[in-house]
Amino acid sequence: MKPDTFKDKIIPVTTILLALVVIWYIAAILMNAPFQRDMDGRAGATPTTLEFIGKTLAQPKPILPAPHQVAQNVYENTFLRSLSSNRSLVYHSWVTLSSTLLGFGFGMLLGILLAVLIVHNRAMDRSLMPWLVASQTIPILAIAPMIVIISYNVLTGDNAIAHLLNLDSDASRLVSKALISTYLSFFPVAVGMVKGLRSPEIMHLDLMRTYYASPMQTFWKLRVPASIPFLFTSMKVAIAASLVGAIVGELPTGAVAGIGSKLLAGSYYSQTIDIWAALVAGSLLAGILVAIVGVAAKIVDRAMGGRPA
Repeated sequence: MKPDTFKDKIIPVTTILLALVVIWYIAAILMNAPFQRDMDGRAGATPTTLEFIGKTLAQPKPILPAPHQVAQNVYENTFLRSLSSNRSLVYHSWVTLSSTLLGFGFGMLLGILLAVLIVHNRAMDRSLMPWLVASQTIPILAIAPMIVIISYNVLTGDNAIAHLLNLDSDASRLVSKALISTYLSFFPVAVGMVKGLRSPEIMHLDLMRTYYASPMQTFWKLRVPASIPFLFTSMKVAIAASLVGAIVGELPTGAVAGIGSKLLAGSYYSQTIDIWAALVAGSLLAGILVAIVGVAAKIVDRAMGGRPA
């Protein structure tokens, strides 16, 4: 079968993207028209159809901003602002990214540790897996405020954990938000690693026994290499979930920086263009993180002797 060329991949994606942009413009015109009609009625203006459409696509606080308004906002707040400005999307993205990566790191460690325990201990398999699945049925928006507030007070209070870690208020706030990312990211890593560690065939495990390999040697030389593809696949899901967790973690804390705070401020002041720009920034950030994980997976696969598909 002839492999897909770059052209074969680009044309379908571009066609879908253009269709979505056209639908977005039509929706913007329809949703902003009532307010514009009301404004024209009060001003006694009688614009032509083209003038009316142009006004619906140029409102300062539209119900649904047009794509070019969002693109202009993203460009201005990305390239024309100082990186330390609280209007810069780069600044807000970096704040969210820091808690995303911290939470993702915690989630990776927790997920891998749980997977190892589940694979090597039947009691842990029977007791932990149902709880892991059940943990993901709880709406994150419901427990995020509790997790953030409780963890922040524990980290800044007068207790053994606070004295041991000795974090300042900024670091405590960062860790508190990162725990939401950890909560969302550990599950796909744990499930993927359990499947990966169990992926070696019985024949390969029997072969290791004939070599008198110890359980530790079987783990490092057979189970871990077999689990790497599963780990990177689950990491792509986990890093995107971790970003969502970081944004959700910023909502209940009254954070003044981060994509979540940008969304919250936009909703307070009806700045719908800012809201959509923050959504675009979050989407681009997620795409970049997933792409980095994908590149890392290919590098590791080549290093382990894998052949390109």
